[in-house]
Parts: sequence; C-alpha cells; structure tokens
Amino acid sequence: MSSVQLLRGTMLISQEKLTNFTTKIFTAAGSTEAVATEVAEHLVTANLKGHDSHGVGMIPTYVRNIKVGNLQPDAHAEVIRDNGAVLLIDGKMGFGQVVGHEATDIALERVKDTGIVAVGVRNCHHLGRIGSYGEQCGLAGFVSVHFVNVVGHAPQVSPYGGRERRMTTNPFCCVVPREGEMPIVLDMATSAIALGKVRVAHMKGELVPDGVLVDHEGLPTNDPSVMYEEPLGAMGPFGKHKGYGLAVMCELLGGALAGEWTAQPGNARENTVVNHMLMFVLDPNAFGGVERFNSEVTDMVNYLRSTTPAKNFDRVRIPGEPEQESMAQRCVNGIPIDDNSWAGIVTAAQTAGLSSDDIAGLTAD
Repeated sequence: MSSVQLLRGTMLISQEKLTNFTTKIFTAAGSTEAVATEVAEHLVTANLKGHDSHGVGMIPTYVRNIKVGNLQPDAHAEVIRDNGAVLLIDGKMGFGQVVGHEATDIALERVKDTGIVAVGVRNCHHLGRIGSYGEQCGLAGFVSVHFVNVVGHAPQVSPYGGRERRMTTNPFCCVVPREGEMPIVLDMATSAIALGKVRVAHMKGELVPDGVLVDHEGLPTNDPSVMYEEPLGAMGPFGKHKGYGLAVMCELLGGALAGEWTAQPGNARENTVVNHMLMFVLDPNAFGGVERFNSEVTDMVNYLRSTTPAKNFDRVRIPGEPEQESMAQRCVNGIPIDDNSWAGIVTAAQTAGLSSDDIAGLTAD
C-alpha cells in the first residue's frame, strides 16, 4: 500500500506516515520530541485498533487547548500523596497519554511490593483510550480496573429517566491478563456511544445507530448534529439504568474521590477536556493460586469461544479481540480518515506552526 491513498472521500494513510506527521504537529506546538512521539503513537494505535473516536481526530482539540493554555504540552506525572498501596498523582494538565502511562508505570512498580495498589490520577488532559493503560497492566501480568470521569466542559449525557445533560461519557475499563496471550480488555464508554464516535459520524455525514441519541425534546434521533447544533440534544447511557448506574460510579470514584472534581455546575467548565481516573492494579500472585487462575481464564475463554455463532455472526469473540483484528487489518491496508477530519488535522498542523510545504512534505506519497 502507498503511504497515503485516497478512497471515496476517505484517506488511507500508513501507520508510519501518520505517526510521523502527528509527532511533528505536537513538536511544532511546543512539546519535546519524546512527549510528542508518545502522544502520536497512542493516538495512531487507537486508530489502528478501530477506535477512531480516540485517534488522530483529536489533534485539533489538543492543539487548540495548547494554544489557549488548557493543555501543558510538557507536563509530567507528579506523586503528591504516597500511602504505600494508595497513591495520588497530579497530571498538572499535561497530555493524558503521557501522564496516564507514567502513572501506570508507578502503579506497576508499587504493586510488586503491595500486591494491590489504588492510584488516583487527577488533572489530566484527555487520557485517550483507557484500554491502553489496561493493556499495559495486563501485558505485565496484572489485573486492572479503571473508573474515569470527564469534566472541563458542559455535560453531554442525560441520566436514565431524564432528558437534560448531566454527565459525560465516563469510561470504564477492566483488564485480565492471559498467559502467553493478549490480555482480555473491556474498555467502554458508559454512554450508549462514545462522543468521539458521534463526532466521526458527524464529520462523515453519517447517521448514528438507534437508541444512542435524543433531540432537545428527548425524542430518539439518529442525527449526530444534535450534539453540535442548537437546539442541543443529548447522549443516553448504555443499558438504560445499568449503564447509568455505572456512569454514576465512574463520576463519583474517578471524579469525586480521585479528582475532587465532578460534572456538577459548581466546578469550572472552560471548553476543555479534563480526565480524572481511579485505577486499581492487582497481582494475581497475591491470592496464591496464579496457576489455577491462569488455567481457569484459559478454559473459560475456550468455553465461550466454543459457542455456536448466532445468526449474522461468524464466531464468538472475547473483549479486546475486535481491536486486535482491526489492528492486523489496518497495519496492512492503512488507516482510514475522512476528508472533514483530515481537513481539521491539516488546519491544526498549520495552527501549531507547520507550513504548507512542511505539511506537504510530511504527507506526500
């Protein structure tokens, strides 16, 4: 595949080309090469794994927030409280991708001594794909659980039974390691759809699935524009009262406990993206039966996969497998980016300080 290819209003671009271009955008915006590279690799990996909502389409938001001072492009994680198995880390409004990775490194080092560690991570710019921190734990042989809230801007998700916006997409993630295999990764928004997926649909001029959005009157709609154009609608929680309940827990554990900053209107809303995360990391060896644990995980996965596929399904998958399949396909064929999203990225590159010639050289076939 050529490094950049146009296909029916969608650009296909190689992982290497896109990572390099993204790195140059963030270095031009004021980051060090190391920070810019880490953020770029995180975003592009999200695209590779099929989560375009958390990929390079976020570049315009990041550049804008750097320019207005809401994102500190070279900030790093700082431990501000250490109680052994409980740590509190301040992200100092740095790139969430950098702070989140550093916080997870700290947790993984500490859990070797304590068996379990609880880490509060506060004041991060957008953490990106939470599953990446779960994978970091799972690949090291540890279980992890993550509760995240999203603040800094107006709410977008209505509570179950209501029509007005009161929360945001509040991600939840849980990861189980597997011996000699990729970990099992459950990584999801507690809203019926991630806001980034609504943004992607809006950019592409596509409809969203049934049951994920309501208009300003609380009526179901498939039109993503209700999230961006007056009169505004809202996203709903997944799974009715069940998803709503989990979203509340993410708000209270990630926000009230770890971040001391929830979506309630007494806190600042400055058109930015702030994440707080409560992360638990657990060593299976602390229970003493790691061999049996690994055996049970393997046998249960095999049992699930042995299910006869339902109509319109080719096979049963476990959490994390769709991302692995997407990555294998996109590494070969390229990453698709719609024209509107690409135009936004190019504009952001110019805002960051790259010239038209720079951009042409970085993206040319």
